[in-house]
Amino acid sequence: MSSATLPDYLRPGLDVVFVGINPGTYSASVGKYFATPQNRFWPALNRSGIVGAGRDLGPGDEAWLSDWGLGFTDVVKRASNSASSLRAADFRKWAPVAKAKLVEAAPLVVCFNGITGFKWFMRYAEDAKVEVELGRQPGLLGTSRVFVAPNPSPANAVYSLDAIAGWYRRLGELRDELKRG
Repeated sequence: MSSATLPDYLRPGLDVVFVGINPGTYSASVGKYFATPQNRFWPALNRSGIVGAGRDLGPGDEAWLSDWGLGFTDVVKRASNSASSLRAADFRKWAPVAKAKLVEAAPLVVCFNGITGFKWFMRYAEDAKVEVELGRQPGLLGTSRVFVAPNPSPANAVYSLDAIAGWYRRLGELRDELKRG
């Protein structure tokens, strides 16, 4: 098993941090978030208008997006071919680490990509079993608001590209509302 994973793109002062469940093996091997060509994260982000970059964004733009106030991390840092191969031990080990990093970075909004990842995060980082619907969540993570968007993985075919883009658009509206104060 490879020890390759993805670096965090976290720092204080970010507007939004996107949190994946864990890196896919392909993404970890190339060192870029959501790098599998079938993953819908980048096309959905481009359609959402959350970043006015003036160009289509894609894998490898993670560091550059820090200038736009966006960061990236994962609940679990162990790469796998499928999130379904993760075990409770992975979340027990990594969710508290992710929580500490997110609380320290203190973005305006923490956006979990997927209900499943958020539920496992809450169970192992907060010792809480939660019912989750997409969108803004009650409560805070440190000082950050929490938002859950659909998982853009091609394995999550329940949501179309346009639906995922719509949730990212709502995320952008929440960010803008918080920035206005």
